Amino acid sequence: MAACAARRVLAVGSRWWSRSLTGPRWPRPLCAAAGTGAFSPAATTTTRRHLSSRNRPEGKVLETVGVFEVPKQNGKYETGQLFLHSVFGYRGVVLFPWQARLYDRDVASAAPEKAENPAGHGSKEVKGKTHTYYQVLIDARDCPHISQRSQTEAVTFLANHDDSRALYAIPGLDYVSHEDILPYTSTDQVPIQHELFERFLLYDQTKAPPFVARETLRAWQEKNHPWLELSDVHRETTENIRVTVIPFYMGMREAQNSHVYWWRYCIRLENLDSDVVQLRERHWRIFSLSGTLETVRGRGVVGREPVLSKEQPAFQYSSHVSLQASSGHMWGTFRFERPDGSHFDVRIPPFSLESNKDEKTPPSGLHW
Repeated sequence: MAACAARRVLAVGSRWWSRSLTGPRWPRPLCAAAGTGAFSPAATTTTRRHLSSRNRPEGKVLETVGVFEVPKQNGKYETGQLFLHSVFGYRGVVLFPWQARLYDRDVASAAPEKAENPAGHGSKEVKGKTHTYYQVLIDARDCPHISQRSQTEAVTFLANHDDSRALYAIPGLDYVSHEDILPYTSTDQVPIQHELFERFLLYDQTKAPPFVARETLRAWQEKNHPWLELSDVHRETTENIRVTVIPFYMGMREAQNSHVYWWRYCIRLENLDSDVVQLRERHWRIFSLSGTLETVRGRGVVGREPVLSKEQPAFQYSSHVSLQASSGHMWGTFRFERPDGSHFDVRIPPFSLESNKDEKTPPSGLHW
């Protein structure tokens, strides 16, 4: 049993982890309450503090699961890198990186705004910057503790049969931005519990990190590349609520003698302020290259009306859209409510829906 310092506890979802405010920062033992998704980097100072019952999950004992490393300011993390997600707090492992184009409207050049058009709502010129994301596996032990803040079956594919709306998901597969990675090391040869971990990665103590890609991972990445690829990321902040959108093309299906093109989009909502707000409504505008403009309004998102607070500042979800054209655009707003009952609208950055010109048949399952 390891005694872990609890000087500063950061609530992330239904979990927590802490950093000591004094003493050396790196390396530092990473402790976990097994079965709870609760984590704490232990202090490396000579004075150790036991967690109080207020911070420790009831009836759980902390066990060391690894040692934190210094986060990389430059360069990329390698395949096999273990990490703790800085926002949602789950344990994971890096499979491979993606180089995306980040279109951040918060740092866009101060160009005159244009009138509303099918590509967006009063949009301005935004230049993309290269940004690193990672394809990762989520530890299955942590999925129950993040399911209210982030979907763990968000990476979906079109099923390969006549039902054009049939989807399937790969549980515990995610995309993580470079700055969300808190790297750590472990002496455990199977530190992440996921059915694909040992299929994709091989333990090699001579390497750093000591998990290297198997041929099955390289083959799976190559065969499924068109349906996994992360290429564009869109971000915008309104009244301290940051919205990040990542669209993915899923493929085309024939339905009733017409072509139907499918995309999924992942959205993260982050409260950058200390004030509590709650998402109440969504308002989408969907423009298709065929010339149609659709308006969609509704309560919440994916059946939820999440509360964003200082303790739980983020919510992430995925959804889908289909068009009878090979491309289109989406934009809109989320309506939030303050504790005093007042409302305000948060812009969803406009993003394009593009199909692959050299399209092949989407996967019908895990391709090895």
